[in-house]
Amino acid sequence: MGDRATANLASRDLAATSAFYTRLGFVEQFRDEGWMILARGPVVLEFFPFPDLDRATSSFGCCLRLDDVDSFVQVCVDAGVPVGDRGWPRVHLPQLEASGLRIGALLDPDANLLRLIANP
Repeated sequence: MGDRATANLASRDLAATSAFYTRLGFVEQFRDEGWMILARGPVVLEFFPFPDLDRATSSFGCCLRLDDVDSFVQVCVDAGVPVGDRGWPRVHLPQLEASGLRIGALLDPDANLLRLIANP
């Protein structure tokens, strides 16, 4: 395996975070009391416990660069994640940005912002 980086995101409750992401097709690869690793194919997210996280001021996030962003957004919607601009969790539909990229977003129950970027 070559060099790589993974996102490190906050979780108020690792079991609840795992349950949420499992509905989106992620599989728990590791969990103990201080760390959790989830994967969906080549996409890997790592979580650390942060029980006192204030979702309204959280700034945790990462980018998921996806070959089929629309399919992933549909998985989120099918799993019951609402489309909208308030609350957690929620999904924002991909839009063509000035950069020329189509970008959407997923905010998980802990307000981690996952930018969903369509690979060109």
